[in-house]
Amino acid sequence: MTQTTQIDRPRIRLKPKANARGVRHGFPWVYANDIVTDRRTRKIAPGALAVLEDDKRAPIALVAVSPESKIMCRVLDRNLDADLNANWFETRLQHALEMRERLFDTPYYRLIHAEADGFPGVIIDRFGDACVIQPNAAWAEAHLEVLTDALVKVTGVTTVLKNASGRTRSLEGLDDVSLTLRGTAPDAPLPVPMNGATYMADLTGGQKTGLFYDQRPNHAFAAQLVQPGAQVLDVFSHVGGFGLAMLAEGAAQTLAVDGSAAALDLATKGAEASGYADRFQTRQGDAFEVLTQLGEEGAQFDVVICDPPAFAPSRQTLDAGLRAYERIARLAAALVKPGGYLGLCSCSHAADLGRFRDASSRGIGRAGRQAQLIHTGFAGSDHPQLPQLAESGYLKAVFYRL
Repeated sequence: MTQTTQIDRPRIRLKPKANARGVRHGFPWVYANDIVTDRRTRKIAPGALAVLEDDKRAPIALVAVSPESKIMCRVLDRNLDADLNANWFETRLQHALEMRERLFDTPYYRLIHAEADGFPGVIIDRFGDACVIQPNAAWAEAHLEVLTDALVKVTGVTTVLKNASGRTRSLEGLDDVSLTLRGTAPDAPLPVPMNGATYMADLTGGQKTGLFYDQRPNHAFAAQLVQPGAQVLDVFSHVGGFGLAMLAEGAAQTLAVDGSAAALDLATKGAEASGYADRFQTRQGDAFEVLTQLGEEGAQFDVVICDPPAFAPSRQTLDAGLRAYERIARLAAALVKPGGYLGLCSCSHAADLGRFRDASSRGIGRAGRQAQLIHTGFAGSDHPQLPQLAESGYLKAVFYRL
């Protein structure tokens, strides 16, 4: 690859009122309405590199450009002459890998967590000898070949898959075609050991990359709440989530609820692989409806967990999302035995911890229950947060004793 210098790259200038100091201090995004746009900037190809300048034309950072996205620039490097070659990718991947290998005994984790690992818009999850990449930004798509080569070299994996289901890809002008980049795609779900149980990850047909590693520490905390003989309800269970971890800790029975038959099938296979098949039941259906039905049936559980999809994925949906979280909490609280435990989760960027916790507590109160808030959980350490980017701390989990 020919070395490219900042002189050869387009220049993008911030408006006078834009927060140049914020970008200098680590904020990784520049929004379109903070940039001086003209015909020249609008002609920059999606994913191209440019030099970001402040309103005085002083250079700030090397950025990747997406002219049609609200996030028009993503900061890639403070070195304006950085060349996105094999060494650039290998260095950052090695840096990320070193921390994961220190934290985890087995190679099952999120290897790259977007901006927090220096790869804006990029997710890479590892499943033993396989990795799944979500290149959700145009710059990553443009450099996918060199990224894949570097990933194989640094980690030694033999299979690399591209998952193109990310919602932001369309905003970046990217397609939704998933591919096998290296090796051979698995023809069956892969077993993943986690918290004493075995989860089944469908790398080609499942949600996102096939498994949600972010909840691992919250699964582990919930498992501590289990006593011998405990009855557990795991709502929005996906491939077994909290339920399998609590079975591993000795729960007598878990009922897993999800709207996806495919997810529940994977959860059942995970229970079988873990040796818990006789203690694991499923019910497919809309979570609100199933919770209502269970209440009408007089069902009671020692531990109830609700881990829904993002009810408030944007500011525009925040109010409706908070009402949904409150309703979930009200319906779920009614099913918890006196002295039992309720865990409620949110992966909504727009609903911060305070708002989510308040909505959950209101719902519990509306159910006529008294509660103690005993624990607040977040994503695992393989999902690091970028301190300057609140969105990187998206996952919240609140646990109550009722």
